[in-house]
Amino acid sequence: MSENTKIDFIYLSEPDMIKAGVTDMPSCVDTIEEMFVLMHKGDYRMAGANNDSHGAMVTFPEEPDIPTMPRHTPDRRLMAMPAYLGGDYQTCGVKWYGSNIANREKGLPRSILMFILNDVHTGAPLAYMSANLLSAYRTGAVPGVGARYLARKNSKVIGLLGPGVMGKTSVSAFMAVCPNIDTLKVKGRGQKSLDSFTSWVKATYPQITTLQVVDSLEDLVRGSDIVTYCNSGETGDVSAYPIVKREWVKPGAFISMPAYSRFDAALEADDVRKVMDNIGLYEAWHSEVPKPAHKYIPIIGCRFMDMIDEGLMTKDQIEDLGAIAAGDAPGRQNDEEIIVLSVGGLPTEDVAWGTKLYRNALEQGIGVKLNLWETPTLS
Repeated sequence: MSENTKIDFIYLSEPDMIKAGVTDMPSCVDTIEEMFVLMHKGDYRMAGANNDSHGAMVTFPEEPDIPTMPRHTPDRRLMAMPAYLGGDYQTCGVKWYGSNIANREKGLPRSILMFILNDVHTGAPLAYMSANLLSAYRTGAVPGVGARYLARKNSKVIGLLGPGVMGKTSVSAFMAVCPNIDTLKVKGRGQKSLDSFTSWVKATYPQITTLQVVDSLEDLVRGSDIVTYCNSGETGDVSAYPIVKREWVKPGAFISMPAYSRFDAALEADDVRKVMDNIGLYEAWHSEVPKPAHKYIPIIGCRFMDMIDEGLMTKDQIEDLGAIAAGDAPGRQNDEEIIVLSVGGLPTEDVAWGTKLYRNALEQGIGVKLNLWETPTLS
């Protein structure tokens, strides 16, 4: 029997991804929850020595010696994020992206992303897909999984810093799992982004009957059942990261932090539950960057790792979202506890949601079939 060496794969543009269901947030939340359960079981691999690395990043110097080399600007980087996911997925893939905050001056997104999905056994490509929406929705879905287990069931008020893409997808995820939400407080930098956000909320979620633009972080946090900071900015000066103070926080609040933030000492106290999307991710980051890690990676979970170094808490005080989703650790236990979820972003999320969308596309005949080769020239 002759071997079949032909390899075809499909290309999915952003419109194709929308047709395949990339913006279906309830389905995305369910998918990411499945992924967390698999991760808790150990049925995954990411990069790095501990199989939990965020990925491999190329950065640029502040003042390059070579005149043609790009110089560092806020959020300028090139990055590859590979992962394998087991269970019913049995796929691997890598998200590749370039990011530069100066893109906004050109009318482009800050980050431009692509994702390639591969057969885990042969390494052959299955799909090459536009990944801006893939990444945005999988990122937002993680706070949704968190809210499903950690937010009060009767949560009604969201306080949001940053009305951009991450803010929109986080709100979408909260709305998917907390049906009583009717109030949203938002703080942003510019009127244009605020206007775009408020128009989107009114068109997408008419059940939000109170939409309030606030001027201060205190106004945003006070009285909110769910607090989330989805802002962007420069790393380095921790004192410039937006703060959450314990005195502002409502008893029973769920605090979802996928972006720059810092807490006051009272909110870092032992009685505040501290949950990570994947503890191994933060251990990998902590081993890869100088200390204190929070200076270089502004996610609040990196501050928790620094706190362990400083003797302010112990590792056994950190909780893992996968263990909670799998039922091996408790979710919310009462209506008074304050729970923080640190969201760092995992390559396994891209593989999980990308695989679902690839299968949807195959079933529905979406995308463009491309041929890699009939027979490889070198083998």
